[in-house]
Amino acid sequence: NIIRRQRQELKVLIAELKDRDRELNDMVTVHERHIQAWEDDRQKILTLAERCSLLSSELNERNAVIKSLTKKLQLLESQHNDSKTTLESTQQKFKELTQQVTDSSVQCQALEEKNQSLHCSILELSAKTVQLQAREQELLTMLQLKDKALIETTDQITEVTSKFKTLESALRAAKFEEFSRNREQQDLKMTLNDIVLEVNKMKDVLSEKMKDSSKNQEEISHLKQENGCLRTELMLAVEEARRKEQLYQFAKSKQVRIEKELSGLRQVCVKQQRDLHFLHVNLDSSQDSRQ
Repeated sequence: NIIRRQRQELKVLIAELKDRDRELNDMVTVHERHIQAWEDDRQKILTLAERCSLLSSELNERNAVIKSLTKKLQLLESQHNDSKTTLESTQQKFKELTQQVTDSSVQCQALEEKNQSLHCSILELSAKTVQLQAREQELLTMLQLKDKALIETTDQITEVTSKFKTLESALRAAKFEEFSRNREQQDLKMTLNDIVLEVNKMKDVLSEKMKDSSKNQEEISHLKQENGCLRTELMLAVEEARRKEQLYQFAKSKQVRIEKELSGLRQVCVKQQRDLHFLHVNLDSSQDSRQ
């Protein structure tokens, strides 16, 4: 009986030991699973820590890039303001140059009209001078004819005096005619002198008009040169304003592009910050669960 009881107790103990061994095996299996899960969590935490470090360094680089782009944006804004100020001053200078060109054109038009009137006066004086020269030539021809007639009359008087002394009355008449012709010749000479004086006066007036015309021509040439210089300067100012406008448009497009890049970088930074926050939350939760 004792042996049977002991065998019965031994069987119960063996069964209990088997149950305990099975429980221990289950506990070991569960413990191994926990260790494996802990190792997996540890590897995940290490991977997440490494990724967090990489993301932190990338975030620092992106922050540095954002700072440099912000500085560049401020510099571009200052350049934009300077370009705007320069464009306004260039437009003001363009208006002034346009006004100067307009004034020069008006002055040049007035001088050209004055020169035209002087040219007309010169043509009238030239025509009058030609008429006076023709009158002078006509009077000289008449005087030559009178001189010729006087010479012929003198020869006839001499011949009549030498041949016919009895013709004193005819000689006196001839002398009276000679006296009248001399007087007429003197009158014609005085008229000729007056005409010569008037012609000389007309020549002096014509010379003065020619001098005034030459001066006006020089002044017109100078004004045309000045007008050409002003037009050249105006074209240069317009070209410079066009280049400033192109630079301004280029800076504006560059600013828009940089703003787009900054917006993209901000979105990337926001996404990375969200991922980093999510990783921190996961890391905290995993640490809590591990604890």
